[in-house]
Amino acid sequence: MTAISAETLETLRGIPTQTLIDGLWVMGWPMSFIHGAKPLRPGQRMAGRAVTLRFVPHRPDLAADKPKGADSAEYVAFELCGPETVLVIDAMGWEYSSIGGDIKFMRLMQRRAGGLVTDGAVRDSNALKEYGFPVYAANTTAKQGPAEFWPWQVNDAIQCGGVLVRPGDAIVGDDDGAVAVPASAVDEVIRIAHEREEVEAVIKAQLEVEQCSPGKYYPFNDLTWRLFEEKTGKRRGG
Repeated sequence: MTAISAETLETLRGIPTQTLIDGLWVMGWPMSFIHGAKPLRPGQRMAGRAVTLRFVPHRPDLAADKPKGADSAEYVAFELCGPETVLVIDAMGWEYSSIGGDIKFMRLMQRRAGGLVTDGAVRDSNALKEYGFPVYAANTTAKQGPAEFWPWQVNDAIQCGGVLVRPGDAIVGDDDGAVAVPASAVDEVIRIAHEREEVEAVIKAQLEVEQCSPGKYYPFNDLTWRLFEEKTGKRRGG
């Protein structure tokens, strides 16, 4: 599969996450809103290709067997990150368990990573806010992670916040949260998203004129599409 281009990522960065959700819904795909991944600071905009990392629960024999030092899975994942990538970490939804903090994620700053998304918690949130890359996490915490879970597997299909994420998927974030857009569907999602934004602008303008219930045109119905064609001269899906 061809990697999502930088131009496509820039387009995605300008589309609200809720509009991308609508596009996936229209296509019949899961809506892929990453539950629990909240922006660490307001005003964040993010779009990048997913690099994935999976955590697993702590057990002494696993801790003994896992690679050490720079060979540990999280550090391997960090080196795959850059300005057009987002590191997505499956923390099993353990929202008070730390996936890392200041010293570890300094490397993501050095790599100029495009973002970090997790359904777990991050430590040292004040330092992370200064690093400059968008962070979406379920929580902040003072707890250490190794007593509870360990980084284990890099760049395989994972869940994050109840959503399937595959390496290379587009991960998009704004103030409302983070969404995974499957790489194989991204072009069609963008087309639908742009169309829906245009249709909604037509609806809002018409509601100003008619001063009627939104239910006349929204959710989209036959009357909506007739109005859209009349006002724009465009056909649905055109």
